[in-house]
Amino acid sequence: MSDITTVNPATGEDIKNYDYMSNEEVNKIVDASHNAFLEWRNVSHEERGRIIKTIGDKLMEYKEELSKLMTEERGKLYSQSVQELGLCKAICDYTAENGVASLADDVRDIEGMKKGLVTYQPIGIIYGMQPWNFPAYQVFRYTIANLMAGNSVLLKHASNVTGSGLLIEKILHESELPNDLFRTILIDHDQSEELIGNDKVRGVTLTGSDDAGRIVGQQAAKAIKKAVLELGSNDAFIVLEDADIDTAVETCTQARLINNGETCVAAKRFIVVDSVYDEFRKRIVEKFEGTKSGDPMDDSSDIGPLARADLRDQLHEQVEQSVAKGATIAVGGKVPEGKGSFYPATILENVEKGQPAYDDELFGPVASLIRAKDEDDAMRIANDSRYGLGGAIFSKDEEKAVRLAREQFDTGMVYVNGYGLANPALPFGGVKDSGYGREHGGFGIKEFVNIKAVHVF
Repeated sequence: MSDITTVNPATGEDIKNYDYMSNEEVNKIVDASHNAFLEWRNVSHEERGRIIKTIGDKLMEYKEELSKLMTEERGKLYSQSVQELGLCKAICDYTAENGVASLADDVRDIEGMKKGLVTYQPIGIIYGMQPWNFPAYQVFRYTIANLMAGNSVLLKHASNVTGSGLLIEKILHESELPNDLFRTILIDHDQSEELIGNDKVRGVTLTGSDDAGRIVGQQAAKAIKKAVLELGSNDAFIVLEDADIDTAVETCTQARLINNGETCVAAKRFIVVDSVYDEFRKRIVEKFEGTKSGDPMDDSSDIGPLARADLRDQLHEQVEQSVAKGATIAVGGKVPEGKGSFYPATILENVEKGQPAYDDELFGPVASLIRAKDEDDAMRIANDSRYGLGGAIFSKDEEKAVRLAREQFDTGMVYVNGYGLANPALPFGGVKDSGYGREHGGFGIKEFVNIKAVHVF
């Protein structure tokens, strides 16, 4: 029996079988990765940028094949798979264009010496454990920054998107990047812990749940390795009295249901002030009622299946537990009959502390609708979470919204009157149980470098 079997969540049918690599195979890959790093670190920033550009170009040659495979393995809409690869190409282009300036030495005039130099030097192999929800973006997000920085990269992808992980490796190997600088490895949790402890692995990055983050964070700390953890969240989208309700309804719907609702930085709690609550509720319920679940390859589908049947069951259990503790279902909330791990667009009301819908992350197309007394109460509820990844504020007073975002929102990212998954030019990451470290925006490129001071007398 194979170690990994990928399954199409829209049909429940098996796609392909894979075996884990032996420890000997993994050690050979680590040695080759380290040797490739020793050469790559001496390549100029300009040349690294040029090679990274070829990765983006090669990715576009495989756009259709990889998009279809991502949709088949994890059930995301095909159109959104194509969009995801567009974001990956943008990451390659942005990094190629801006990476040289980000990594330039910082020369400082210091009294008592000729000069002080701050230089950003690569450190070695960066090991990434990535989730299934964005099978390409999650990989490109940490890989491209670290390749630009001069490091080499190992990927342990989520087992249900193993095919996507291997196809991404093939794409990078067909670009001008030396092959051993990026490898996809098929290993189990015990092998992963061993790899974190390997002397040649110098940094560890994980995108996943806060439970997974606790485990990996401890493993990295035990080995005294730098780690970046991008974990779960329960993002609050605040609708204030002076919000444009059309914009708020449209944006909240998109930001909750995009990627089948399986997004860490999605709108999970709609916190609406009392004066506009009823109008917002009526319109958002209509939107969710009109949402069509179906074949993710079909353009008429609004959402596809959840990535796995067990995840669908877990989500439904969270909904039922919330209802048992006083929440009510405004729309959705029933497991459909038939094949595939589908779940309807769902809104829960009367959501309060102590319910999973308030306290935890619901990873799927389920929103919590919460009434706030006023602006202050809305901010209080928004920050009343162990998470702190993203959030949003809707208000026609942009200056006020930006001030609240800057000074009061206890999250790593805030959207004002809109939503965008991620932008290569702005940092991505969170606080509290949503983890630590940043990707994108010139910050990700410096997470795994040696910030070295050179004193010249």
